[in-house]
Amino acid sequence: MYEKIRAYVREHGMLEEQDTVIAGISGGADSVCLLCVLLMLKREYGLRLFAIHVNHGLRGEEADADEAFVEELCRRENVPLDVVRVDVARLAREEGLSGEEAGRLARRRAFEEAASRHGAGKIALAHHRNDNAETVLLHLARGTGLRGLGGIRPVTGRYIRPLLAVSREEIEQFLAEKNRTYCMDSTNSEDTYTRNRIRNHIIPYMEEAVNTKVVDHVCETARQMSLLWDYMDRQRAQAAKEAVRFLPGKSGRALEIDGDAYRRTDPAVRPYLLSWALEQTCGRAKDLETVHLEQVDALFGRQVGRRSALPCGMTARRTYAGVQLQDADFEEPDGPGADRVRMRVLEASGIRGPLEASIPKTPYTKWFDYDIIKDSVIIRTYRPGDYITVSRSGGTKKLNRYFIDEKIPAGRRGQILLAADGNHIMWVIGYRQGCGYEVTAQTERILEITVEEPGM
Repeated sequence: MYEKIRAYVREHGMLEEQDTVIAGISGGADSVCLLCVLLMLKREYGLRLFAIHVNHGLRGEEADADEAFVEELCRRENVPLDVVRVDVARLAREEGLSGEEAGRLARRRAFEEAASRHGAGKIALAHHRNDNAETVLLHLARGTGLRGLGGIRPVTGRYIRPLLAVSREEIEQFLAEKNRTYCMDSTNSEDTYTRNRIRNHIIPYMEEAVNTKVVDHVCETARQMSLLWDYMDRQRAQAAKEAVRFLPGKSGRALEIDGDAYRRTDPAVRPYLLSWALEQTCGRAKDLETVHLEQVDALFGRQVGRRSALPCGMTARRTYAGVQLQDADFEEPDGPGADRVRMRVLEASGIRGPLEASIPKTPYTKWFDYDIIKDSVIIRTYRPGDYITVSRSGGTKKLNRYFIDEKIPAGRRGQILLAADGNHIMWVIGYRQGCGYEVTAQTERILEITVEEPGM
């Protein structure tokens, strides 16, 4: 089994020499197997390995026992461990999420914080082939497109999933051969969550009554759908490059889809272009359905000025050029020259050659890691509380102090345009780019901001 995982890791480029890896360890069979495999890969790749355990605070003494088990396991294997305790029930109430969603959010936050703390470029998760089949069936039952049919991806940004190459049965056999113990989560046998019902009833029934290799067949279909999605997403990215223009503003998000370019786009690609545009404007994909894509598509054939209300407080409006999408917080930009700033999102996978070598050297165009951005990127002038990251180690400086250190006249400071993520300044336009959003080899999406050159 190890050789199968090792080959899978190489196939998908999950690890590089001297990588620092954070491993999510719950104490269950899957995560114990993941830790064992990473310890074996550590010798081959020279990895720096850290573990993190998230106690959700939902199962009382059983959860505490899992935590103690993971602490002893990591102590025995000499793997540094971070333990994070989260009140997931409270988080679900505060964020308006289901228990499953809140648990995923808590884990993701903990993993990201641990990666930042340890300077890790990779976060390893213990999903396996059965998890993948369950995910595809769940998406199919709830309604999905190509992306959802692709299931769980082997690599998503810095997240890697080495065990997707193997099944739950193979994992348990591996642990038995290695004489490894693990924890049993009693909630896995309950039918509280939809995924558990698929795991405990639907897949076993399909294996017994339809085909014993149902998990393998579903995973193979997911692999093919994932390849097809990648192709369609490349077509979508090209269409977006030609058709979409991000609009600067004092606050909020807005973009415009050029009508002529949209009509030149293949009809098969248009839904993906619209879905992406809505997600960029809303900031999330949740609550966006096919009917909303149809609403926006219909606007291209209607009179200028016609509007359509969309989820997340968004509005679509027919303009002379095409259709403008904006969220509820969007305001026109302030400051002189703000209308000369243009923004677009690029897919790193579409950049030829080494990514970092492709970064523009011109002072009028800057690239930023789009997935690091926490808020809406707006073009504005100085506000109290603004700060900029001035070193790769994370050191920051108040923007007012930066202006003073650079000897920028006080009367000029209120006229300088800033690209801002909340109060975090990404770029003091015309002066310096902050260090907090740099494009790296792990970057998946790039925000390109361009300012028209003087005299244009």
